[in-house]
Parts: sequence; structure tokens; C-alpha cells
Amino acid sequence: MDNDSYVSKDINISLEDEDKKDEGNITGQEKIEAIHSKILDEMIPKVGIEFKSEDEAYNFYNAYAYKVGFGIQRSKGHKDQSGKMKNRTFCCCCEGFREKDKRNINVKSHRAETRFGCLARMKINLDQTGKYRITDFIAQYTHVTSTPNKSYLHRSQRKLTFVQAAEIDIANSSGIAPKASLELMAKRVGGYENLGFIRDDYKNYLKMKRIIQMKVGEIGGVLEYLQSMQLEDPYFFFYAIQVDQDDLISNIFWADAKMMIAYSHFGDVVSFDTTYRKNQSGRPFAMFLGVNHHKQTTIFGAALLYDESAETFIWLFDTFVKATSGKKSKTILTDQDPAMEKALTSQWPETCHRLCIWHLYQNAAKHLSGVFAKF
Repeated sequence: MDNDSYVSKDINISLEDEDKKDEGNITGQEKIEAIHSKILDEMIPKVGIEFKSEDEAYNFYNAYAYKVGFGIQRSKGHKDQSGKMKNRTFCCCCEGFREKDKRNINVKSHRAETRFGCLARMKINLDQTGKYRITDFIAQYTHVTSTPNKSYLHRSQRKLTFVQAAEIDIANSSGIAPKASLELMAKRVGGYENLGFIRDDYKNYLKMKRIIQMKVGEIGGVLEYLQSMQLEDPYFFFYAIQVDQDDLISNIFWADAKMMIAYSHFGDVVSFDTTYRKNQSGRPFAMFLGVNHHKQTTIFGAALLYDESAETFIWLFDTFVKATSGKKSKTILTDQDPAMEKALTSQWPETCHRLCIWHLYQNAAKHLSGVFAKF
């Protein structure tokens, strides 16, 4: 069975407006039949359909799920003595229910529920001919499905193609920001729904490829420089390095005597900025900034980071406090970054966190351009 026939996306299966008006008056089975009427018959799973491999069966069911408006995942499966899969169940990503957590009493804001006990599934068994055959199919779901133009947001429906990965590599090596590159790719294919992946997939690809990691020669050069600076000023030059599970340098922080003295006098209010990027490699360059008594910008510390995750910021804020003899700022200004906010709430709970006015103006100019044009 040809996989390409499963992933054709030129069929609009959304119900007509009059169908939606009567949606509350029809049964679940009638809803399923109404949706199936909008799908090609050969794309609907049926008991007895054969596949050459487990992956082919997965792609078939995933293509069906895209048309209906839900994501899927691999569930139960059993292998024979040789390690070959004998049977496999593919189910909706909303299958089952979230387990109760004893820590729930300490959680103020719970994550949105994503599992609703959905019954939709397809099971395949390996027959004597070496092919996989559908032995069970349930189309009943217990939740609201997504519209066709939102189906791409489901995890199982997102995938980077080889061509897209190559384009991301070119954009990254050219110094184009992920946001700008993603917008350009989406415009070329007629919208994000036709792109096949989201911004998180873009960023995860770059991280997995380790495009922005340091080379071995660069590591030696950085260590040599930091060590030489500490030899010149062994009492007041401070630096710290964090390595990952592969013993590769991921984050570097440093502060000299001038920075630490300035922070002791003018560190009550700090601006934390990560908008800079190291050329080509794209590593975030973070600075702790402030204003002295001459209204001049002064630097309290600097860091070269691997990424902008909450774990990275937690390490950085802890390291900055160690470098400044335990002093924490009374107020810190940052951009509107969820990871940064999480790290500050965790590590500097007594510090007042405010958003930088420059970033507020930039967001206002972007999202309210029509209003600004009137003035």
C-alpha cells in the first residue's frame, strides 16, 4: 500500500456550517459517520487491511487521524523471540487519564488536562504471511477534535523533511534568526498549517544537531583566556563553566573586579539582557547591566549560554549570586521570557521582577501597528 496516498492533504473534511449547528443534537456515531463521509473510503481503517510493516500501519492511521483532527501514539505491543513485533495498538494521544500526583496540593496552577479517556484506536497483528493485518478498529472519540487547519499542531502530525532540515541548516549558518526563517518558510508554502512543524521543532532540531556547540579548539582557547585572567587577578576575577552529559562546555559565566565592585554599589536594580547573539554560532550572549551614579551603563557580569532554557537560567542566576558574595538585586528587568520568569521565581523569589520597557514598545509597535499609524 502506497504511503503517499495516505498523506494527501487536499481533502477538506470539515463539516458544513449547517452540520455544526446540529452538532449538539446528533449522537457520537452520527458524528463519526458525518466525518467519514468527507474522507476517501480507502483512507478509513477497516478490519482486514494489510501492511508490509509496522511503520506503514502507523503512517496509515496517522493520516486518518489528521483528517479527523487528532494525534496518535504507539501503545501496547508484543515481540516474538527474534525481536519482531507480533502485534501493536495505535491509540489517540488523549487515551487514558492523567495519574494523580501526591504533590498536587502544592501546585497552584495545574497544567491543562490533555487526556480524556479517548477510546479511538487501531490494532494490528502479524499473520503467517509476514504481513500486518488490522484486527480491531474503534473510531469513537470522547473529546473535541481539531479543525483541519489545526491538525498540524498535534505531535504525531509534525515532521521535518530532509529539504526543510537542509534549509534550516543554511539559515542557521547564515545568521538568520529562527523566527524570521520560520516565517519565510511558512509564507512559501501558504501558511503554518502547510509547513508540517512548529517553532519548537525548529529549535529542537538545532539543539539536537548541536550546530551551536563549541569546537574543541575554541574550548581550549576560552579556557586559556579565563585562566590567564584569573592568574592576573586571582582574588577578584571569577568565572564558572557548566558542562553537559557529554562533558562538552554548555555555559560560561565571568565577572572581573570592576564588574563586582560596580555591582556592590549600583546592583539594586539590574537589567538582564539576552538579545545578543554570537556571530554564526547563534549562542545567546547574556549580560547583567545597571546604571552608575553618572547615569552610565555598567556591566555587572556576562555569560555565553548554550540555549535559553529554564535550566540554563537557573544555573546562571545561582552562579551570579556566588560571584557577588550572595547579594541579590532588589529589582530585575527582563524581556517576557517564560523560562526566565520560571528561573527567577525559583531562585530569586524575593526579587521584584519587571518587564523591560524597550521590549514592551517593540511588541506594541509590532502588534498594534494599525493603531500607531493613526498618530
